[in-house]
Amino acid sequence: MTRQSETTEQREYRRKKLVMPDIVETLLGRGVVIPCPAAVEIGADLDAERIASGVVVHAGCKILGAKTSIGPGCVLGAEAPTTVENCQLGAGVALKGGYHAGSVFLDEANMGSGAQVRPGTLLEEEANGAHTVGFKQTVFLSYVTAGSLINFCDALMAGGTSRKNHSEIGSSYIHFNYTPHGDKATASLIGDVPRGVMLDQSPIFLGGQGGLVGPVRIEYGCVIPAGVIRRKEGLEPAQLLSAAGERVGDRAYRMGVYHGIDRIVANNLIYIGNIRALRSWYAVARRATMDGDKFSLACHEGALKVLDDVLGERIKRLRQLAGKLPHSVERLEAGERSDRAAREIARQKALIGAWPRIEASLRQGPAEKVGAVARDAFLEEWEKVTSGCKHTEAVGSLSGAGRKAGTAWLQAIVDATAALGAVD
Repeated sequence: MTRQSETTEQREYRRKKLVMPDIVETLLGRGVVIPCPAAVEIGADLDAERIASGVVVHAGCKILGAKTSIGPGCVLGAEAPTTVENCQLGAGVALKGGYHAGSVFLDEANMGSGAQVRPGTLLEEEANGAHTVGFKQTVFLSYVTAGSLINFCDALMAGGTSRKNHSEIGSSYIHFNYTPHGDKATASLIGDVPRGVMLDQSPIFLGGQGGLVGPVRIEYGCVIPAGVIRRKEGLEPAQLLSAAGERVGDRAYRMGVYHGIDRIVANNLIYIGNIRALRSWYAVARRATMDGDKFSLACHEGALKVLDDVLGERIKRLRQLAGKLPHSVERLEAGERSDRAAREIARQKALIGAWPRIEASLRQGPAEKVGAVARDAFLEEWEKVTSGCKHTEAVGSLSGAGRKAGTAWLQAIVDATAALGAVD
């Protein structure tokens, strides 16, 4: 195409690409390293003060959103063009290629190229994913590692004591988070928050080319072999878990008819309780180890927002499930006549009737005094070990008694939250 045949829009686009925007000049002036300034796109609402000196932004990258904050030592786009939109990055984060929005990456977290990280994601220190990984409403505590070609949305995972001793998701793994009934009340808990935040639990291994059918819970030290689709809990520690729940042969199936509603609801309530506990951990304990500079503070603020969003999402999904139960009850009543069916109908009707009260209680959360004695005992030691330390170092220096008190505080929040959903 000749210059004479260009449209007005094409000429305007070429002009913009040839003239460096003021925001790019401002970033360069602040010491941000942009090897090819004409090949990056910076949002007009970006606050340059929220981008640390020395951050490296490679060609093809987009940095968008007024809430974006990028800490010292971060590198964007080392493998492929990277988009960062309203994310908060701690120090030394590497986002090597892909799309990242509405998420938080704490110090030295990293993602390979081809990533799609959507809102509601929180990766703690040194947590990471390799190439072509999809996250949404995903929480990884420190050190958790995902391999390549993974879809792991609507889940929280913990476990491990260091970057060399971490929980692992093998390549080509998937968390199945959408049911044939059309709901997503399926969040899975791999590990937990009360013990996981202490960074002293055995790793969990999810073998490659496998999957979890949510909602499930998996205990620390468990291994799911490669190729296994796990549909049930694994609540005993240090177990080699099989494909529990498999049935051989075709059989009749009624779309929209729920079975085992008690288990589904219980797992959702425990998950919500763990998110409540993690939010309290950030609000009370993490605050002391994330106030060293404005970039850490931005990550702290962002993490609280992510956890609030996750809470809202999980309650919304449970509400949608409750809204589907009248149809399920109708179908069950028109079907088989058995004691088992009668019990299921009764449980579903009870949940339908109790849901408005349950939802209101879940949104409010447990009382502030829940776990207060253990919390105060934990904080007495926590305040002594956090001075001038990285968060992982502070946790590592806690005594056994301090860890026990912190876990008891957070577990009390989990238990109190789950109790809010009692139907009887």
